[in-house]
Amino acid sequence: MRDGFVKVAAGTPKIRVADCGYNAAQIAALMRQAAEQGVRVLALPELCLTGYTCGDLFLQDALLKGAEEALGTILKATRDLDMVTAVGLPVRCANKLYNCAAVIHQGRILGLVPKIHIPNYGEFYERRWFASGADSDDLDCTMEFAGQEQAIGLSPTQTFCCNVPGLIIGVEICEDLWAPDSPSTHLAVEGGATLILNLSASDEVAGKADYRRQLVAGQSARLVCGYVYADAGEGESTTDLVFSGHNLIAENGTLLAERRFASGLTISEIDVQRLAYERRRMNTFPTGGRYAYTNYFEMEPGRTKLTRYVSPTPFVPEDVRDRAERCGEILRIAALGLKQRLEHTRARCAVIGLSGGLDSTLALLITAMAFDLLGRDRRDILAVTMPCFGTTQRTRSNAELLAQELGTSFREVNIGEAVRRHFADIGQSMDDHSVTFENGQARERTQVLMDLANQRGGLVIGTGDLSELALGWATYNGDHMSMYGVNASIPKTLVRHLVNFVADDGGGQLAQVLRDILDTPVSPELLPPKDGQIAQRTEDLVGPYELHDFFLYYAIRWGFSPRKVFRLAQYALGDRYDRAVILKWLENFYRRFFAQQFKRSCLPDGPKVGTLTLSPRGDWRMPSDAMASLWLSELEELKDLEGEEG
Repeated sequence: MRDGFVKVAAGTPKIRVADCGYNAAQIAALMRQAAEQGVRVLALPELCLTGYTCGDLFLQDALLKGAEEALGTILKATRDLDMVTAVGLPVRCANKLYNCAAVIHQGRILGLVPKIHIPNYGEFYERRWFASGADSDDLDCTMEFAGQEQAIGLSPTQTFCCNVPGLIIGVEICEDLWAPDSPSTHLAVEGGATLILNLSASDEVAGKADYRRQLVAGQSARLVCGYVYADAGEGESTTDLVFSGHNLIAENGTLLAERRFASGLTISEIDVQRLAYERRRMNTFPTGGRYAYTNYFEMEPGRTKLTRYVSPTPFVPEDVRDRAERCGEILRIAALGLKQRLEHTRARCAVIGLSGGLDSTLALLITAMAFDLLGRDRRDILAVTMPCFGTTQRTRSNAELLAQELGTSFREVNIGEAVRRHFADIGQSMDDHSVTFENGQARERTQVLMDLANQRGGLVIGTGDLSELALGWATYNGDHMSMYGVNASIPKTLVRHLVNFVADDGGGQLAQVLRDILDTPVSPELLPPKDGQIAQRTEDLVGPYELHDFFLYYAIRWGFSPRKVFRLAQYALGDRYDRAVILKWLENFYRRFFAQQFKRSCLPDGPKVGTLTLSPRGDWRMPSDAMASLWLSELEELKDLEGEEG
């Protein structure tokens, strides 16, 4: 359970109605199967020890006694399992019958949780047999049960916590989720539960699965929690109903695992550390008093083998349709942001430095969309190419072709002579290709753009992206500066897809030039070309953007430790990069991120389009002189460790 990952499961045993002994054997076998796969928390269906469809048999002493004895059998058979399991069964207390979840661990009942919302509509007739845990005068009572002599709490308001940081378990039963005032809301807010287990017997009708899926994912999002939903399945009576065993596992709005029309286990991992971070970050997440009971148990710590899917491109949807929808939405948001800025400033034009590379291409596409939204002539957009010592014919040509296809104005300003004069003034040798050689060109380009904008009463549109801002890969008071940065919250891995989206949507000559730009190596083009080809490749210098965007997402958006970021990177990207490469560039990421904060502290305005920006006025506020020593020391420890499996 290192790094906050807790392996959880929803299980559906194959049962027989009213055959408690048989059901106990099936449940115990399923529990062992789960434990063998590393599961630490298991939810089983509602009333699975008896079957949900027992009808008036629930009032029979024989069935109730059989259920209690069957639970005792499970406790004896699984006392060696270091796993929390919620088992559904009927429990009688003070002349009332409750539909309960028995929460057990290592042969001991931790607590009995009764169902609160008892449905009595449609095909459901539960009030004929069961009382609500909320209505009973015996609420919060204690009792002996299933051979366990020590008192056991019977209450819907109890939670279960242990020595695993961040893991607090709450339980609700079926209809409780469907009700407006679900117990899980109170369990999460007042009891602090980060993991909700739902024991369910939800019959299957056409279309219900979609609604059930929405409920589970939505509740996990509202409560910022993990949610494990275990549904009744094969073996329940089919006299009038069919149960599909629709098991679901969700975390903070994301469906991690799902299984339907099958018995067995549905397994994934809940990141309770991530959930705790998000609750801390969201100051609107309420905190209340403790619930009636907090049951404590001990679990042996261990490393959880990951099976949940971790996207290697967290900023980019992998589904083609989702990605296209996301790209269209982002372009629209960015264009709307620029539209308002142009309206507010009454700018007569927009000025963009167009290199023929990806970032400036995207900025020009967004600007063209903004002018279309304004109903203005695209000729009021001035695309400026500024060739110098590193410019290749390919990028120069693509810049002109792109401006032509978009219908914008185009101008070339060769800055070579101006830079040479500047170098002569400060004593910079043309043979010295150091940082001064590179940055001198970038600052000259920015000066040209600013002056052209002043001449025309326009705005300089920034082209730098989120990944470059994170790494500080920008020339201070050079391309670092603009009057509105439309790409400021768009990571490099997403930039490519946005440009490709426009290419796919537009077709023709525009698509042709965009695809050639996509095929061009990412480069600032500040060093002289070799044999007419780009000599300077950005990723050779700062590392693969695929890795850096992954680091950025988990280290900054989620606040994960370097060790955890490294572990996830190995898990998601280990087939493309070996351990040493990932560790090298992760160290580079932290060093640059901390050292370059001063550039982000004075960023120009720009629209937020995704879950993360580094604007000093928005998502990220950090002192420019903060030290990276804690993060780097953790990475140093990793260097001395052998490679570990995810």
